[in-house]
Amino acid sequence: MPRLHDHVWSCPSAGAARPYSLPRGMIAAARCPQGPGGTEPSPRVQQAGTSGCSARPGSWHHDLVQRSLVLFSFGVVLALVLNLLQIQRNVTLFPDEVIATIFSSAWWVPPCCGTAAAVVGLLYPCIDSHLGEPHKFKREWASVMRCIAVFVGINHASAKLDFANNVQLSLTLAALSLGLWWTFDRSRSGLGLGITIAFLATLITQLLVYNGVYQYTSPDFLYIRSWLPCIFFSGGVTVGNIGRQLAMGVPEKPHSD
Repeated sequence: MPRLHDHVWSCPSAGAARPYSLPRGMIAAARCPQGPGGTEPSPRVQQAGTSGCSARPGSWHHDLVQRSLVLFSFGVVLALVLNLLQIQRNVTLFPDEVIATIFSSAWWVPPCCGTAAAVVGLLYPCIDSHLGEPHKFKREWASVMRCIAVFVGINHASAKLDFANNVQLSLTLAALSLGLWWTFDRSRSGLGLGITIAFLATLITQLLVYNGVYQYTSPDFLYIRSWLPCIFFSGGVTVGNIGRQLAMGVPEKPHSD
């Protein structure tokens, strides 16, 4: 029978001791940058054991594509509705073969307006972030929907209201457009972008009418109506508000007073 003293009970020496291994989460936390306090890891670092130090690289591009599609769809739908209203009131005139189509409009109008809406809607929050002035005035969907309703009303008024001359109509629509900006925007960047959009869109429209693509009845501002820049201005402000609302979850540059 083996005796007890035949078994050797020994403790391993310090030099031969097995090295102590840290958990993976602690190793990842040590490698990742610390949180704002400098002593504790940030909330993202605390999840380093499972998700790593960085977020998904395609999340920002995915958000950009989603917002672009929403803005493009809005521009297409709004162009079809408002252009149909202008055609029915004989404000804009297209060739007969164009009016016979299912949309009662030229095929290039909806995609062009959709692309313009996507560019403008993405440009507004980008300019806000670049200037360090995040727009916080009435940032809610209820306010955005009211802004859309007012814009449609301004466009409807341009086709329905009868004034003694186009100058009175233009002044009225200009006051309504500025009132839309003051009610739903009130930012310097929104005012500047709205004026720039109105100028560029009016110039492009002048070139299209000059080349015979379509025409306006009773033009009083070169080849177009004098109130058209007001429509472009209010449309830019409206699409800009939609773009800002869609970008609510995107980090913005902090504002410095």
